[in-house]
Parts: sequence; structure tokens; C-alpha cells
Amino acid sequence: MSQIKQLCIITGFKKAKKGDIIYFSSSDVPRIFLLKKGNIKIVSIDENGNEMIKDIIQKGDLFGELTLESDKNSNEYAKALTDEVSICSFLLSDFEDLMLKNPNLALTYTKFVGLKMKRIKNNYSNLISKDAKTRLHTFLREWAEREGHFNGNKVTIENYLTQADIAQIIGTSRQTATQLLNEMEDKQLIYYNRKEILIDDFSKL
Repeated sequence: MSQIKQLCIITGFKKAKKGDIIYFSSSDVPRIFLLKKGNIKIVSIDENGNEMIKDIIQKGDLFGELTLESDKNSNEYAKALTDEVSICSFLLSDFEDLMLKNPNLALTYTKFVGLKMKRIKNNYSNLISKDAKTRLHTFLREWAEREGHFNGNKVTIENYLTQADIAQIIGTSRQTATQLLNEMEDKQLIYYNRKEILIDDFSKL
């Protein structure tokens, strides 16, 4: 991380507000980004123009041309989810030079990308093999484990996702996502609003 921050110091920082587009994968100059503050979503667009959230990026995560290859056919972009987003970016070529000089960094980065690709693959697997209700429960559990504030079995999650975002993540319609969230509230499993999600008993989720 200290070596990556050195690259960030060279290129400087950029800031974005909620709803801003951070980058397009079809950029002529491939870059890698480090999220310093806030949350963003990576959105993929298929041939029919349909959008799907591919990944949620958190503070400290790298994103961009992570495979070290510039894919001109890829059609993805990143969008700020929170009010304050701060990122730094550096050229892919500069990052490659840094890894050539630091073999340990190259090994660590390979493991990082492998884990990220595995998580994305598992997400797609869940879309195929599990129903929408199970996918929603799985997503909320994983979100709580990553970012939730635990007080015993009670969990509070700062909510920066709309119901439409959640629907895209679990691969269902907004109406179905809303219905499933309402059912969970009726059963007193969660309390949902635009600012936070409260899980009364994590063990029951």
C-alpha cells in the first residue's frame, strides 16, 4: 500500500460527488484507481444496453484495468454511491514498472486480483443457482460482515444503495427487491430506510 501511495502522490487526487461517473473502461489510456474515501459501484452494460452492478468498491480497494490488460470491448463504468468520494489514479504502465522493481508487490497483487475475480465469479454463480430471496439474504449478510457496525447480534449498516441498486446486485427487478425487503421488515428481521439498514439479530438473517 505504501508503494501504491507513492504513485498516487505523483499523480494527485481526484474528488467526486454522489452520482458522478468516475471512469470508463474504454478509455484510451488504461489506468488503475485507488479509492481513498467513500463507496462506488462498477456497472457493466450488455449489448442490449441493460445495466448490471458488477461490484461494489470500498475504501482501500483498487479498480480499473486490474487484469493489466486494456480491454477495448469492455463496456463498464464506475459511479459514486456516497456524497464524498476521493480517489487517486495512476497509469497502468507506471504500475507495471513498479511491480517489475518489486517482486513482492507483484505477488501480493496477483493474490488480490485472484480473490476479487473469485468473489465476482461466486456472485455470478449465486445469480444462477439461488432464488432472489436467498440472494438478498446472502448479500445483506456479506454487506453486514464487510461494513456493518455490530453490537452483539444487532448490526447497523450505513445505506448508500437504492432499492434499484440492490435489485441489480442480486439480479432481480426493483419490484421484487422491494417486496422481499418489505417481507423481511414484516418479519422484523431488518429495518430499512435510505440512510441505514438495521438488522435486529444477525444470526436469524
